[in-house]
Amino acid sequence: MGDNRAVTDERHPADTATVLDELQWRGLVQDATDLAELNRQLSVPTTFYVGFDPTAPSLHVGHLVQVLTARRLQQAGHRPLLLVGGATGQIGDPKEGGERTLNPPEVVSGWVARIRSQLAPFVSFTGGNAAVAVNNLDWTSPMSVIDFLRDVGKHFPVNRMLARDVVRARLDSGISFTEFSYQLLQANDFFELHRRHDCRLQFGGSDQWGNITAGVDYVRRRGAGPAHAFTTPLVTRADGTKFGKTEGGAIWLDAALTSPYAFYQFWINVDDRDVAGYLRYFSFRSRHEITELLEQSAARPAARIAQRALADELTTLVHGELETAQAVAASRALFGRGSLDELAPETLRAALQEAGLVTVRGQLPPVAALLKETGLVNSLNEARRAIAEGGAYVNNQRVPGAEAEVPTSALLHGRFLVLRRGKRTFAGVELLE
Repeated sequence: MGDNRAVTDERHPADTATVLDELQWRGLVQDATDLAELNRQLSVPTTFYVGFDPTAPSLHVGHLVQVLTARRLQQAGHRPLLLVGGATGQIGDPKEGGERTLNPPEVVSGWVARIRSQLAPFVSFTGGNAAVAVNNLDWTSPMSVIDFLRDVGKHFPVNRMLARDVVRARLDSGISFTEFSYQLLQANDFFELHRRHDCRLQFGGSDQWGNITAGVDYVRRRGAGPAHAFTTPLVTRADGTKFGKTEGGAIWLDAALTSPYAFYQFWINVDDRDVAGYLRYFSFRSRHEITELLEQSAARPAARIAQRALADELTTLVHGELETAQAVAASRALFGRGSLDELAPETLRAALQEAGLVTVRGQLPPVAALLKETGLVNSLNEARRAIAEGGAYVNNQRVPGAEAEVPTSALLHGRFLVLRRGKRTFAGVELLE
């Protein structure tokens, strides 16, 4: 099928572009069943679905490509079905690295509820094209083994299933029938949603192309067409590392797992080589606005204009305006450009945890010892030199002398200190009773 993503502004001006043109310009269409047929289908209101398996208690930033693509399609007049797989989540899509660990059904059920609540703010559940939340356990659970084999399995040639890349990669090391059957369950989801909701389109990540096309083929074999599909690309970083991963792990959408401050900082720290693509994937700014941002960033790369715009927009979208304002304030205050006193304790603690937070019990030691304890210096002598040179700060106040101590009255919110060495290196101290 080739690369379906190359669509230029000259050929498709923004004011006349179809939703498919827009998705292609943004690089959000990697593979498609048939672009011409898909474009015709999307010229009328269409019910579509995208699925999320509950393999963790939260979605992460990698899922935002699918979530925000669903939002774009709904804004263009189409109707989303957001499937959280209570059935497929108990099985697990095969991966090349080996067999998945099967989570208990009650755990999967809890994750289904959490992920459905996370998806809710991104689409509208009112209006003529109101979104619908669906769970494939509703139609999979009542099906007997005999029904599954006769009604679903009969339509899947084993040779085709074996040809799937991830299955071929697992043949030598071994793949269970459980994971091998995953493709049938997902294909049946498309058929059931077509039957129940007149769903005509499925999309997902490019790693799901085999499962998705199996669903399209199954719908047609059951005489229930038309059925269309496309995939979005897997987002990567310019340095080859996995998108959405840091040294601490995944960047989650759940604020309890990744703080809004850490979420904001993830986007601020996006590589200059990646920011143009990420703006197209994730931002709802227009082509003209994105072009302007990139031009401004090229003129002033140190200002990270595009990264800040991306961080502001996505943190607001995921966590709200108040948390975004706190994250921005924390970013400024921690580097001496704002007031630390104005930060909420939750925001301050989250920011200090990102930088490195040590805990102290009882009495606070002298500043020099705290600088060493937090890792801002390697020794007490180095700490004393930094203080003598005027390069050590506590709560953005320069430390006056090598033997200086910190009164408990200086503690932020009665328990935090922000230590900084130079302009950009800081760490935190939390006093525990």
